[in-house]
Amino acid sequence: MTLVEDEETLSVPSTPDIVVIDNVSKRFVLRKDNSLKERLVTFGRSGRRHREIFWALQNVSTTIQAGHTVALIGHNGSGKSTLLKVIGGILDPTSGQVSRRGRIAALLELGAGFHPDLTGRENVFLNASIMGLSRQETEDQFEDILSFSGIGEFIDTQVKFYSSGMYVRLAFAVAVHTNPDLLLVDEVLAVGDEAFQRKCLDKIRSFQEEGRTIILVTHSLGQVTELCDRAILLNKGEVVFDGEPREAVAQFRDILEGRRIAEDTTSSAPAPTKEAKILAARAHAVNRAPGLPLRQGDDLIITTDLEFFLDAPDDWICAVQIDNTLGQVAYGTTTKRIGIRLDKMAGTHSMQFTLHDTRFGTGKYFVNVSLMDSAGRHFADFPQSCSFVVANNPKAAGGMTYIEPSFAVLGS
Repeated sequence: MTLVEDEETLSVPSTPDIVVIDNVSKRFVLRKDNSLKERLVTFGRSGRRHREIFWALQNVSTTIQAGHTVALIGHNGSGKSTLLKVIGGILDPTSGQVSRRGRIAALLELGAGFHPDLTGRENVFLNASIMGLSRQETEDQFEDILSFSGIGEFIDTQVKFYSSGMYVRLAFAVAVHTNPDLLLVDEVLAVGDEAFQRKCLDKIRSFQEEGRTIILVTHSLGQVTELCDRAILLNKGEVVFDGEPREAVAQFRDILEGRRIAEDTTSSAPAPTKEAKILAARAHAVNRAPGLPLRQGDDLIITTDLEFFLDAPDDWICAVQIDNTLGQVAYGTTTKRIGIRLDKMAGTHSMQFTLHDTRFGTGKYFVNVSLMDSAGRHFADFPQSCSFVVANNPKAAGGMTYIEPSFAVLGS
């Protein structure tokens, strides 16, 4: 009996690998003598030219199975777009190997594959042929492509007269109608208007239901957690996290916060205005040591240290805003809103907000502090001045706030 069960288990087909990245590195050579004068001076002495070696990717290895939607995230220069181009075969790796299977459709650069002197109609056929469609297949899909793009009467206009939004709408329409097994998307969805973005997201969801594979590069962390079932976080060309999207986003925020602190240390940021400077801020729960997670019902204390170089303006305002890891505003208040009037001050002072009976959802939050005059002009800002973590809530609900739910079946 055991043997039969084992044989049946072994016969169950597993999800095939559609992309295998094996120890991939990519090197670029940066030359520093690109001006005409420098080229003339160094003519015949190419070996003396100043060069820098930049490793965009370093020893990246991962496997992506069919049917998954994977986000590549990281700060600018982390290597995510380079990795996407290596996966798509646009760039060859300096070392390592990438294996792919199935038909690939790539939206890596705005207008890539379009010829500016050809019309939209002609570019549809050109782009579709590049992606492997026959002319008959393109003709069968043409009306759907035109309808999806919303280009309308401009389809017979040269694309060099298109706006950036028209470019991306037509390019995306062609890509999603080539029936790809693997769709590569690099930030181009940010160009379209809101209605078109919703249409694109609906199309991506339909692809997911059909079991297609999508690899997405985006700075919209909301899209990462909403659309993707996996995220790969890159930093300085290396994979630092590969797994659950919300955890990847949280670690990405930690990297960004670390970079901001380093930059602030170097540049003494935030730069003071002539009126005042926000020196620091701290956040912790009442009756809990600093650094311990906030729990449901805790009172949260936010303390900020201020230095006034001149007298503060009449009736000035202190404001705090709390953002989640996606950059969404979770809470905000000001001294004016709670009926506190602040008049002229000089020297160093500490201010304290207490938020009672908090109900934040699980995760990390960032506190932004601002000083404003009565007209709303900011004369001092300290974004992400401090952070706090909310302990895991029961899994009965999710979101930026936690409310204990209940349920009942009502009679007919």
